[in-house]
This record gives sequence, C-alpha cells and structure tokens, in this order.
Amino acid sequence: MGLKSERSVFLIFKISKLLCYSPETLTTHTSTEGERESEGAKMVKFLKPNKAVIVLQGRYAGRKAVIVRSFDDGTRDRPYGHCLVAGIKKYPSKVIRKDSTKKAARKSRVKCFVKLVNYRHLMPTRYTLDVDLKDVVSGDCLQSKDKKVSAARETKKRFEERFKTGKNKWFFTKLRF
Repeated sequence: MGLKSERSVFLIFKISKLLCYSPETLTTHTSTEGERESEGAKMVKFLKPNKAVIVLQGRYAGRKAVIVRSFDDGTRDRPYGHCLVAGIKKYPSKVIRKDSTKKAARKSRVKCFVKLVNYRHLMPTRYTLDVDLKDVVSGDCLQSKDKKVSAARETKKRFEERFKTGKNKWFFTKLRF
C-alpha cells in the first residue's frame, strides 16, 4: 500500500468515526448493470444538490464542500459519476471579545474553491446547506480562469453571508482529525 492510499484509508476511518458512520456502511457492494436490472431495484440518488460532503482525495482532502450539480451518468469528458462542488479552502478563525472590528472582520473571512470531483472521492454527510449556488457556479465556469475566479468570488460572498448570520455553524468549523 502506498503512502497516498494509506492516508486516504486513514482519513475515511477518522472521518467516519467523527460523523458516527460505521466503516461497513461506507464500503458497499458494487454490482454490474445487468444485476441491477434483474433485481428490479433502482439506485437511490443521495448525492443531490445542497448536500454537504467531505472531500477525501486531492489538494482539498478533509475540506467540507457543497454539491452544486451532480452528473450521475457522467459526461463525454468524464465518463464516470462526478459532481460540481463548491467548498471551503480556508475556514474562518475564532473571534474573541477583545478583537477589534478590523481584526474580527479579517478572522471572519472564508476562502472558497470550485471543482469537479469524482463520487468516489467524496464522503456524504447528513447535513444540507441552504445556499443557492446554481446561478453562480455552473459547468461552464470551469472552462476559463476568469469565469472560475469570478464564480469562486461570488461563492465566497454567499458563504461569508451565511457564516455571519450564524446558520449552518457545523459547515464553517474545521474538521478535527
């Protein structure tokens, strides 16, 4: 086992322990398309928009994100199930009473990322986030650098607004592991 795969297994077990999932529920039996049709069972789509997830692989491993749009059947470029997520690159710091207003504003900043992620690299949580990002973040926003930066900037505004109202507190706290 390589160092990267050991790290991802460690992340999965640590996160599942924090979120009260048992590791058995995370590993599922994958059946072929023919088996599914013969059983007559339909797959339940639980990775829906506004679902809070945790990224398990890559640069943003261990970061919380929200599903903006899901592609269950894949696309021509990515022939596997994936989704467009908007997440937190840098979490807001804790503000204490003696902080000045300038320092408190600086500590309340949120840095965001927008990315296409494979379903296998995500861990769903039981939480949903009521932030409407569909009009801001779309599939074509990742085509050019300018569109991606503007989408991330608008996402940042919406996340900061949500943070300052005090809603979805869990989403804006760093995952401890």
